[in-house]
Amino acid sequence: MFKFPQEDNPDTVTVTIEGSEVSVPRNCSVAAAVLVSAIGHTRTTPVSNSPRAPLCMMGVCYECLMVIDGQANRRACQETVREGMRIERQQGVGPTR
Repeated sequence: MFKFPQEDNPDTVTVTIEGSEVSVPRNCSVAAAVLVSAIGHTRTTPVSNSPRAPLCMMGVCYECLMVIDGQANRRACQETVREGMRIERQQGVGPTR
């Protein structure tokens, strides 16, 4: 459904999304990387457990909340990918620490 434009020499980083290593363009948002990886949804709602996915892509709707490097409630559309980043779906309110 989503894909990054093909380039001859893309500058990429490797991130882990839901346990799978994925190579994505450097400087893209976590939300864009997740949409391209086709995992389906980024979080579930705390009340009904309904799946949600990025919507506005500018940090307003909070539909893209994910667990990034062990921290819950991170807005994936506002985070830039980094080499070795661990990205997981957020279930409900996410893990507490």
